[in-house]
Amino acid sequence: MNLLLTGGMGYIGSHTAVALTLAGHRVVLYDNLSNSAQVMAERLERITGVSPLFVSGDVRDTDRLCHTLRHHAIETVIHFAGLKVVGESLEIPLDYYANNVQGSISLLQAMHVAGTRALVFSSSANVYGEPRYLPVDECHPTGVTNPYGRTKLHVEEILHDLARSDPAWRIVCLRYFNPVGAHESGLIGEHPQGLPNNLMPYIARVATGELAELQVFGNDYPTPDGTGVRDFIHVMDLAEGHACAVAYLNAHPGWQVINLGTGQGYSVLEMIRAFEVASGRPVPYRIAPRRPGDSASCYANPEKAHRLLNWTARRTLAQMCATTWAFQSGMGTEGPA
Repeated sequence: MNLLLTGGMGYIGSHTAVALTLAGHRVVLYDNLSNSAQVMAERLERITGVSPLFVSGDVRDTDRLCHTLRHHAIETVIHFAGLKVVGESLEIPLDYYANNVQGSISLLQAMHVAGTRALVFSSSANVYGEPRYLPVDECHPTGVTNPYGRTKLHVEEILHDLARSDPAWRIVCLRYFNPVGAHESGLIGEHPQGLPNNLMPYIARVATGELAELQVFGNDYPTPDGTGVRDFIHVMDLAEGHACAVAYLNAHPGWQVINLGTGQGYSVLEMIRAFEVASGRPVPYRIAPRRPGDSASCYANPEKAHRLLNWTARRTLAQMCATTWAFQSGMGTEGPA
């Protein structure tokens, strides 16, 4: 199958490209390289043995998208492109609406013109807001509290309306929990520009000595060790979930929203200890006050993904930490791939 991955050179997009290529699909990566680098193409070829097709372009360029869809006879799109930092979205909300909502509309307009009617959308568990019960299933009320989450929910609603308006559309919205880890080769992984906003890459840079210590925000939550608990999922499990969603779309019209998570939560201190074991390095930390808006615990009910997609997360916390360390300490440190 011919697949277009918007934002395909980024963290989750690149790992999904590996999973899809190894499954025999022909993958086209469309990216403006705002949070990735051209070196990614070479690394993907080293992993898969296939030189990826790359198109440089912004997702808001409807004409370029339309040309790409037609030129490569794209059958299904996986839409990763967008901004994704909660704190940053509070500072520059217009940029988030422009990239995430306007960009998605641009893509859908291009798909409409090109006649491509199958889409997997990269959404987020952020749309649930503060958990009202655990584990969080797809029936949990949405309750976004920041512009980033609101853009994801807006796009989900647009896609729902679109699928209701035309039965030819086949759409799956995948709500991720907390992607971590790297490809087992150590060639690709999460390499955020500037100071990391996510826990795992921050821990990794503390372990290398690049950063002095980790701040743990709160140790008085109603959790086993007092620190926040989250559902961390290995990025290759997440990538394989996208491959399963593509297969599901072949036979199922309409709109679906599906969680991708493990169903198990790990605390911040558990993550630190597991990373120390994987890296053989200490991870200094200090306790800081709670951050406003942080919840005590959040983890998924992944039953729907198992039932509809025949998908289950398989990789362990030890593998999440070991692959992150292999990337951070090895060839992956050569550049922001």
